[in-house]
Amino acid sequence: MVKVFRLKKRGTFALMLAALMLVISACGTKADTSSTPASGGQADAAAATTEPVQLNWWHSMSGAGEKAINQLASDFNASHPDIQVKAIYQGKYDESLNKLKASMGSDSGPDIIQVYEIGSKFMIDSGMITPVQQFIDKDNFDLSQLEPNIIRYYTIDGKLNAMPFNTSNPILYYNKDMFKAAGLDPENPPKTYEEFEQAAKALGKDGKPGASMAIYGWFMEQFFANQNADYVNNGNGRDSAATESLLNSEAGVKTLSWWKKMIDEKTVSNLGRSTDDTTAAFTAQQIGMTLDSTAGLRKIVEGSGGKFELGTGFLPRPADAKEGGVVVGGASLYIMNNKSDAQQQAAWEFIKYLATPEVQANWSVATGYFPITTAAYDQQVLKDNMAKYPQFQTAVDQLHASVDSTATSGAVMGVFPEARQIVEGAIETVLNGQGEPQEALDAAAKQITDKIAQYNSTVKK
Repeated sequence: MVKVFRLKKRGTFALMLAALMLVISACGTKADTSSTPASGGQADAAAATTEPVQLNWWHSMSGAGEKAINQLASDFNASHPDIQVKAIYQGKYDESLNKLKASMGSDSGPDIIQVYEIGSKFMIDSGMITPVQQFIDKDNFDLSQLEPNIIRYYTIDGKLNAMPFNTSNPILYYNKDMFKAAGLDPENPPKTYEEFEQAAKALGKDGKPGASMAIYGWFMEQFFANQNADYVNNGNGRDSAATESLLNSEAGVKTLSWWKKMIDEKTVSNLGRSTDDTTAAFTAQQIGMTLDSTAGLRKIVEGSGGKFELGTGFLPRPADAKEGGVVVGGASLYIMNNKSDAQQQAAWEFIKYLATPEVQANWSVATGYFPITTAAYDQQVLKDNMAKYPQFQTAVDQLHASVDSTATSGAVMGVFPEARQIVEGAIETVLNGQGEPQEALDAAAKQITDKIAQYNSTVKK
């Protein structure tokens, strides 16, 4: 049984009230049965008086994502009258997580919450969740139907803590027309750091940069994984709690040195931290290459407006890195443990519904995120979408090509949001000519390691 924390304060009264209601219900049923045998009327009346389980689902999707989420909830509610889900937008991931922290110790929080992947360690350590593994084991739910490279991220100590929901990874976007004009093969995008640098030089004629990458900590995390290098110690925080950042290791220094060299040579431009800014420059054909999430594919295709042919490729890695892959981004769904058993079971029913092939196919088409269920690719609606946006196949192939390792499973640390900001600050320092890669990454790694130590000291063993 899942613990019901709400009864701690009102336990005796709640139990007495529940018992009283059961007695009243039993007496009423017995009397009704004896007075109207063989009648289905009172059964219908009893069903009509049974209130559906109400679930509050906190999410952080805006725009097309929010529209798709509202549709998911509406469709589920229509087919499950005994459970009614209310989808509630709570702001961006950071804002939503802060609201959750503020709700701790009360019943005002959600039944289900969408949390970004870098909030995973905090959610596990918080003691606020019931791992979905408990429901999986009870139901004998077949996990083999889900994408293994997605499930790996959220599986820690052999236990799936949350159900993956919106999933993405970064890919290379390039302008095939500009490739042709620069004498590059439009069907052979750069696969290595060295090839990316050469392509950027060819694209960037007359002092005009040929490419740009946003200063985004997520990209640095991905560059580590693509070199099969851990981001933190202790098996990327998966063998035991991480205690040290490895940001200043060879993988980090090599990546930032390559990036700075291209900035210094003016073959790559620095457009700041916003991926929206690099995407805008790319769709306006001011640059010929960029990196962005697979979730942005449709936006980029539509942004190009048919002005050029869009190509996609795998995230580049150093030529001497023989294996690696990408870490899934996005978010997952957690079941909160301060709700009744009935609410938690209802939350699991909803989460199972979201994982069905039909729902996953429609979700992927509506948002551009990966379906987490492999059978979703057999749905006609997704087949049609893949035919319309063939560039998305690159993302699927890259996900499946990733090796199974701690590096590609993703780093786990309780201060990941803060660490990402520190990393972006270090990259900015170097690209702006205010520090050298090793020096900046040494300082950033120390900051992150100190924050990890502070966090670990607050976690109950």
